[in-house]
Amino acid sequence: MTQSSKNSLTVNVDLAERSYDIQICSDQLSAVGDSVAGWLDQRLGASSGQPSALVVTDRNVVAHANVVRDSLAAAGFRVELAELEPGEKTKSLAVISGLYERMVEMKADRRTVVVAVGGGVIGDASGFLAATYNRGVPFVQVPTTLLADVDSSVGGKVGVNLAAAKNLIGSFYQPLGVFIDTAVLSTLPDRDYRSGLAEVVKYGVILDAEFFEFLEQNVAGINAREPAVLRRIIARSCELKAHVVKEDEYERTGLRAVLNYGHTYAHAFEALAGYGELMHGEAVSVGMLYASRLAEKRGLIDADMTARQRNLLKQIGVMTDLPDPAAFSTDDILSKMRLDKKTVGGQLRFILPTKMGHVTTFTDVPESDVTAVVDEFAGR
Repeated sequence: MTQSSKNSLTVNVDLAERSYDIQICSDQLSAVGDSVAGWLDQRLGASSGQPSALVVTDRNVVAHANVVRDSLAAAGFRVELAELEPGEKTKSLAVISGLYERMVEMKADRRTVVVAVGGGVIGDASGFLAATYNRGVPFVQVPTTLLADVDSSVGGKVGVNLAAAKNLIGSFYQPLGVFIDTAVLSTLPDRDYRSGLAEVVKYGVILDAEFFEFLEQNVAGINAREPAVLRRIIARSCELKAHVVKEDEYERTGLRAVLNYGHTYAHAFEALAGYGELMHGEAVSVGMLYASRLAEKRGLIDADMTARQRNLLKQIGVMTDLPDPAAFSTDDILSKMRLDKKTVGGQLRFILPTKMGHVTTFTDVPESDVTAVVDEFAGR
């Protein structure tokens, strides 16, 4: 359910006693402290003691974190700020251990809120800190990238990496709330912004044909980062993911797998290129087109649906082709796919569209079809 007011939309994530709101606004970051205070009182009840907060951020967005820190202080919080290094290396047990010590030093208790100000890495690491310190303390997300707005800030997945694999240590831990201010996206590098748009397009393909059409009709506003358009596309993306999370919060029924449209190919591309060479959204964008073409070969959709996706992605400046599609061998791509966490008993699973706004999980796709798509895009 979404509620609206002037320059603000609120999406509720309905998870019984773990329910929370996602507040989506523009030019209101300086008011985040009041929202956090309200969420804390709603969850734990009003208290005469002074609440505290640890704001966790990285140096790329410390200016935004300083605004959040000052707002929390104005709302009555005792606040400290931890500035971490940008990048996946921050999602480590060593970094979290240092943050545990910081929490001890500030005498953190059950009314201490961990506030993540950053992209997906900061959100994942901060959420893991909150989930595990003192068996769980309150947690708020203030995402600063479009990808985090529409993906990692919704659903409660938190965790850190081991050398062996990404996100191997983690939990499902829902926040008190999520505060999204579209104004922070004005400082987001263009490549990062475009990459996040791929996940927005994905929601239209897998769950909402009308939303996909809205994106097609609002290309100019998307490219100009118009606040009203951003609020609308972020809110709808969050609504759609929230619905999936409500039905399959802990990934037990398989419904949440629909969010992985394009990801089987994408994860292979990311791994072969070397993590960091392709942005996640770039790989997903290309992966969606490969998966859509695979659906065509299986007779599930016609060529027009793939063309609509390609056209929209091109118009909003998202990558639609690998820099060198022939750089990776078909065997190497298939090998990486077999390591994908969606593989069951050695059988590849694909999320494929059957019409705009609907996808289905398939476990019976012949590898010959999978590799034929790879060879076709590579011009082999």
